[in-house]
Amino acid sequence: MGQVPEEILLVDDEGTLLKLMSVYLRRLGYSVTAVNTVAKAWSHLQAGSERFAVVVLDAGMAETGIHDLALKLLSAHPHLRLVVNSGYPVDMSALLEAAPGRVEFLHKPFSPDMLVGVVRRMRGAQEEV
Repeated sequence: MGQVPEEILLVDDEGTLLKLMSVYLRRLGYSVTAVNTVAKAWSHLQAGSERFAVVVLDAGMAETGIHDLALKLLSAHPHLRLVVNSGYPVDMSALLEAAPGRVEFLHKPFSPDMLVGVVRRMRGAQEEV
């Protein structure tokens, strides 16, 4: 089994939050790509999804709904793990059932320690596969 990639793809339209998440994860040794649109995220994934371990995605950016976007993302890139975050309630039950062990929810506002905790859990799940 190969080594789990270190790179994290952050997708959020809140510029300040995107920068804070990037800085914190980089300080912990992760390589980070941060983008502010879903289209840019897809472009990075199409160019080389194997370099990303985890995608951290703001649920509010899913134009077609987070469930549809997440399933499309996970089916196109089977090794990825997804962290969905939102400041609003999100029904994750169908998504968690459809992709067990590959998706987690992180409620905004979250602390840097909460972010790194969920990233580590998702990477740990990849190492077990």
